[in-house]
Amino acid sequence: MKRAKLRIKSSAGFIETLVNDPEGERSGLAFIAHPHPLYGGSMDNKVVQSLAQLCHDQGLVAVRPNFRGVGQSDGEYTGGEGECDDMLAVIQFVRAHYDPTLPIYLCGFSFGGFVQHLVAQQITAHCLLLISPAVNLYAFGNVPVNTFIIHGELDEVVPFDAAWKFALTNQIQFRSIAGAGHYYHGKLAELKSEALQACLD
Repeated sequence: MKRAKLRIKSSAGFIETLVNDPEGERSGLAFIAHPHPLYGGSMDNKVVQSLAQLCHDQGLVAVRPNFRGVGQSDGEYTGGEGECDDMLAVIQFVRAHYDPTLPIYLCGFSFGGFVQHLVAQQITAHCLLLISPAVNLYAFGNVPVNTFIIHGELDEVVPFDAAWKFALTNQIQFRSIAGAGHYYHGKLAELKSEALQACLD
């Protein structure tokens, strides 16, 4: 596995980004957004790492930026808009170095799900995968038809019913994980399995 840590220019400055590039033929580009920056969210979050590993194992180039103000990334937290700019800058940079016909996969965990739904309004993605999206904390707008939600039934941060109602209202495909809280302690294998079946297979 080829791994590179980059600093990609965004409106806030430079964004620290980790790229895991699989050997052999690539099947797409996966961009993974981490949870809330002010509560310890980063590219090193275990859910984000698990998604990156899954994407890589499926032949996708797995890309994980640290949003502005996190790790070695410049800037400060903005509540979503600036973080969306960061992700768009990373996508533009990475796409320029690969086959332009490769499909784009957007994945986001919690706050990262909110960011990725904003990104999906500006670019065309093969799939938008939202893991425990913080629908109770942020004003989510439209999502594309190829959107999937995975949510833990025991989520203590984003109530299960809130996520279910959001999915139902917006006709989003929904998958639940029994016994899983917001951080998927002891449930990462189930999370990866559901993500694989949803849109990464």
